Amino acid sequence: MRVPIVLLWLLAAPVAWAQTPPAANDPAMAACLLDLVARAKEQGVTPALAEAQLSGLTPDPEVLAATHKQAEFEKPVWAYLDSAVSDEAVADGRVKLAAEGSLPAIEAAHGVDRHVLVAIWGIESGYGSVLTDPRKVRPVLRSLATLACSRDERVALWTEELVAALRILDLGRTTPEHLTGSWAGAMGHTQFMPTTYLRHAVDFDGDGRADIWTSAPDALASTAHDLRSLGWRPGEGWGGEVVLPAGFDYRLADETTVRTLAEWRGFGLTPAGRTIGADTDTARLVLPAGARGPAFLLRPNFQALLGYNAAFSYALAVAHLADRLRGEPGSVQGFVQAWPRGDRPLGADERREVQAALEAQGHPVGGVDGRIGPRSRAAIRAYQASVGLVPDGYADSALLDRLRAGD
Repeated sequence: MRVPIVLLWLLAAPVAWAQTPPAANDPAMAACLLDLVARAKEQGVTPALAEAQLSGLTPDPEVLAATHKQAEFEKPVWAYLDSAVSDEAVADGRVKLAAEGSLPAIEAAHGVDRHVLVAIWGIESGYGSVLTDPRKVRPVLRSLATLACSRDERVALWTEELVAALRILDLGRTTPEHLTGSWAGAMGHTQFMPTTYLRHAVDFDGDGRADIWTSAPDALASTAHDLRSLGWRPGEGWGGEVVLPAGFDYRLADETTVRTLAEWRGFGLTPAGRTIGADTDTARLVLPAGARGPAFLLRPNFQALLGYNAAFSYALAVAHLADRLRGEPGSVQGFVQAWPRGDRPLGADERREVQAALEAQGHPVGGVDGRIGPRSRAAIRAYQASVGLVPDGYADSALLDRLRAGD
């Protein structure tokens, strides 16, 4: 998967897509579909297939609504972890670890920890439970056509994914009836976008077809293959929580500077649990909830998880669920440093307000988009340092109030 979308199934309509009545004739949609057919033909899709599959599609209004409800960007990280790494998810995952006989062979073939693969499986599709739920699955072509013909800023991406979905059909990898997925077109047990499927899907069960919809071995091996392409390092962990010393300089937690673990130890950092790696191994320091929340040293394998899905909450949920599935000491209790659960999360409009105010004060954020990423956090740190606050890069209501006051 590449589009930063998680738990997509939870946003699906409460009724089956097959029961959704067709929309009224939409001239704009019809014109857009003609253009999409032409683009598909230009990229080698069989003309008759493109015409047959796209002709007469109607937009799905629930798909457009779902673009504004991505849980990993709207929920605070602790709330996301609470839902994604529940005791039930751990119990079900341990059952899958014992029952899915392909996992040892997949781990041996691709070098990706089976616990990480099962964690992704659980977070993406509830270990496949949603794939047969008609209230959740949707026709991929209709979803992607809706998005490609919308005013969404990612129209080019959706168009590319739609053409890739048509190519999957053209190659005979599945049938139109089985080409189902989330509202954004993510498919199968581990939620592959069509372009990712074409690049990294593998046939692991030996039936001659990479079937990520009905074959758990194929889906899990495909995920392992994808993670290796993203830089996963066999035999290494993802990192872990660390304890910061009193008087720590929070400007060091810029989430981009890579230092050896020996260097981090020289700044007074100590592992909160297990050993994170050898002295010469490298890591980045990240404080997702600022100075009052847990701190993490993140190894290259965590970056691979971010490549699979760019949301920090998602990658941390996968890492933490994998630890719990593995039975890591202390993982059941969660993290040593508590999350600031009393904080009120900022809404999208408030986050944009923070970004606009920082820009106005000469701290560039890289675009006022309502998503607090590395550049926005760097701008927050610069502002905090300039006004005598702890420069931890955390966007909360207190920061917004200070910016509103014009300090």
